[in-house]
Amino acid sequence: MESYTGNKYITVLMTSPDREEATKIARSLLEERKAACVSIFPKGESYFWWDGKIDLEEEYLLISKTREELLPDLIETVKKIHSYDVPEIIALPITGGSRDYLDWLGKETRT
Repeated sequence: MESYTGNKYITVLMTSPDREEATKIARSLLEERKAACVSIFPKGESYFWWDGKIDLEEEYLLISKTREELLPDLIETVKKIHSYDVPEIIALPITGGSRDYLDWLGKETRT
């Protein structure tokens, strides 16, 4: 199987306080073709600093696969939907992978 290396594609990590919001974010990103795939993982515990103290929330984790050039649009869409003042949106480069999968990812997203 041929593999691909490069930094044209990214994985975007996001969290959401409930399943309904996570699903709404995922569907919006897919319908607008800002992501080719969004995986939603069940609730986990997030510990973080907020307002000068350590806080805890149970959150869903969303993992989105997209093109690097779509990140600004993806962030804008998520912020419109998200209930947090400062939603977690972190992009990580995809440094390699299956050529077939990454070709599909590029085909299913658009600016």
